Amino acid sequence: MTPSSLGLQAQEERGPDRTIQPLGTGRTAFVGRALRGPVNRPVLLRSFSEFQNVFGGLWQPSRLSYAVEHFFDNGGREALVVRVVNGARAATLTLRAGAGVLTLRAVSPGTREFLRVSVDYDNIPVHDESRFNLTVQRVRVQGGSHVEDQEIFRDLSTAQSHERHAPVVLAQSQLARIVGDMPAERPDRTLTAGGHSAAYVASNSDGDDGAPLTDYDLIGSEIEGTGLFALGAADYFNLLCIPPLSRAEDVGPSVWLVAARYCRDRRALLVVDPPSSWHTADDALHGLRDWEILSENALMYFPRVLAHDKLRGHFESFAPCGAVAGMLARIDLMTPVWGEARIDDTVLRPGYRPTCSVGEDRRMRLLKRGVNTLQAVRSVGRGIKPRTLAAGTAGSADGEILAAKRLALLILNSIERATRWVATTPRSAETAQAVAHQTRNFFERLYQAGAFGTRRREEAFYVFCDQRTPQGLAEFHLLIGFACARRGEFHGYRISHAPAGSTVVPASLNRARLAELCPEELDWVDKLASQLGPP
Repeated sequence: MTPSSLGLQAQEERGPDRTIQPLGTGRTAFVGRALRGPVNRPVLLRSFSEFQNVFGGLWQPSRLSYAVEHFFDNGGREALVVRVVNGARAATLTLRAGAGVLTLRAVSPGTREFLRVSVDYDNIPVHDESRFNLTVQRVRVQGGSHVEDQEIFRDLSTAQSHERHAPVVLAQSQLARIVGDMPAERPDRTLTAGGHSAAYVASNSDGDDGAPLTDYDLIGSEIEGTGLFALGAADYFNLLCIPPLSRAEDVGPSVWLVAARYCRDRRALLVVDPPSSWHTADDALHGLRDWEILSENALMYFPRVLAHDKLRGHFESFAPCGAVAGMLARIDLMTPVWGEARIDDTVLRPGYRPTCSVGEDRRMRLLKRGVNTLQAVRSVGRGIKPRTLAAGTAGSADGEILAAKRLALLILNSIERATRWVATTPRSAETAQAVAHQTRNFFERLYQAGAFGTRRREEAFYVFCDQRTPQGLAEFHLLIGFACARRGEFHGYRISHAPAGSTVVPASLNRARLAELCPEELDWVDKLASQLGPP
């Protein structure tokens, strides 16, 4: 698989005989403007060089390109990039076809999508004047010979009745499409001036990068799967970054509100950038008086970061979302999400530093409002736990602690994804037992790793499975709970699987409902209640 192989995805589905493995916690989605590449389609990348190959690398109008660079520079491993455009237009290619022309258009819009095509008749019978071979290449620069991607279509035909009718075959291309009517004659061979060897026809200069993005472009359409909703095609992501619209324009509140709700539904966290007008800690404290984006599925780090702009040749202030996501992903490789990271881990990589210093008193005041502080050197502070942007609006105290929230998302995402196999499995008591066994083993491993602190095992988690087995039952229900920070309380959720999809919703441990689903488990519930006492 290469970064350009965008039409094929493969993944392993878990079954009843497989253990539940913790899902990754550092996969970061980026939504914004890029120099080139597929539009409204999430592409998984594992290095900045891959980003350069697919999306063209750094581009001054693209704040996304810098955020992705900062992500990998600070230790990020997996970036899920969605390119969004505002009125961009794809370049065309024109091939002579006897008395007519064959017109192709690049799949990806923009002025930097440099394509070239070649036509030959190799291995085509001399008497057959309807068939031809077509080679489409993406090159690094216009007129250059450095090929970055290539597609070869052999034995195409101009005949509509032919199984290799050219417009139908090229509809699967990731580089170009045929537009307009198919000419009656096949395209002419592309030859050099001497007519002795194959040549290429370059794309026309009619591509357009479009206008700067707006908040509406970033939000997109849930129905059409555009903007941030294009992430619906992604299996999962843990963090979402939406870089500023431009150097001088921040993302608007409407984008943050929609993105925070979307992250809640996708069990992810939104990395919110502080406004560019917050130059000092006092500016931030003053601005937070009117701040309206409060969500336990969002987090913020202040201040912005100073980093070297390779295109302009000097240091510049950037929104910190990419660097923050990379830092969190790097910490996860050394410390579990529920653990207390080492002080020397929670700093920016060399070459990056905060745009202003924040004193300890200001740091604590920001933290009470849910805003964390970036640092370039070790801090003398101890026991400071990063927060979410809940700031008193979370359903429980755990929703305000970033580590607790990330642990909850890790548990839910890992179990939901690994137990999807039950959606296509006949309902039976054996199925329920297999799911319960899988899930309890997963919790047991977390317990042994210290995810639930010093609690006793029976105070750490519970698992109940739907024991009903009628043939017409469409959904399979799994009820789980894990310990809150306050002893004797649990975070409860119901995970439901059906052929149409899976859902995860908060759920309490209701004895009457449990009597319907899992009658054999009631003794265990009564025992648990007697041990924990009244809530």
